[in-house]
Amino acid sequence: MSNHSVGAVVSALIAALLFAVAAVAQQRAAAAVPEGKSLVGSLLRNPRWWAGIVGDAGGYAMQVAALALGAVLLVQPILVSALVFALPLAARLNNRRITARTWATALTLTAALACFLLVGDPTQGNANAPLREWLLPLGVLLGLILAATAGGIGAADPARRALLLGAASGSLYGLAAALTSYVTGLFEHGLGHVVGAWQTWALVAAGVTGVYLQQRAFQAGPLAASLPAVTIAEPLAAAFLGLAVLDERFRTNTVGLVVTGLAVLVMCATAIALSRSQAAA
Repeated sequence: MSNHSVGAVVSALIAALLFAVAAVAQQRAAAAVPEGKSLVGSLLRNPRWWAGIVGDAGGYAMQVAALALGAVLLVQPILVSALVFALPLAARLNNRRITARTWATALTLTAALACFLLVGDPTQGNANAPLREWLLPLGVLLGLILAATAGGIGAADPARRALLLGAASGSLYGLAAALTSYVTGLFEHGLGHVVGAWQTWALVAAGVTGVYLQQRAFQAGPLAASLPAVTIAEPLAAAFLGLAVLDERFRTNTVGLVVTGLAVLVMCATAIALSRSQAAA
């Protein structure tokens, strides 16, 4: 890996840690809001929630730095490691014990992540893709997000609601990540270019809606019922857009692509297993 890639990995790991701390703070704040009470109004008056927002801001700043140094395909999967940071912290604060099986699942997820990075070795692509190349992939992604949101809002089971709303939130974060490199690059041309770009407003809309849906997911159930869905959906959505729109590629052979694909499947399976085991605890 190049020095830029190493810098991207380190920045992304710091971002994951900050996102994990923020998620724990926000989930504890959102879970304390009864279903019938205004979620947004209650959270805006909660200092713990604002502390989580500060953590998110720091995490996003490190994510921006990571995306400036490396590809979306490289940076976004690393954020899955937020699970490994957040679950022990949440368990400690809630006086819950993490079983040996849960630790084994978390370590398997981490190993799959390392395999993805080392074998896949993703390249940077073209952040300046024209709108016509975004239309079809963006339409597909937004359709899936709407379906997950509708299913989550209508779900009677709290764990299912948290899972689906978390997946919708994570997918919106993945869209925001795919737009971040282009939007941050516009600042060197002046504020007018930033305000006049559709990518800027799509980034803002994805970020704001993603935060709201994440709080709804946090309100519905324990952190481990929602955070795995958020952290897995985000890199999958970003990787989809990176491959379909931004022309990012894996620098590996056919066997390496198979191994990379298996690593993604393992990451998804272990994230779901973490969600189920912790939600049932």
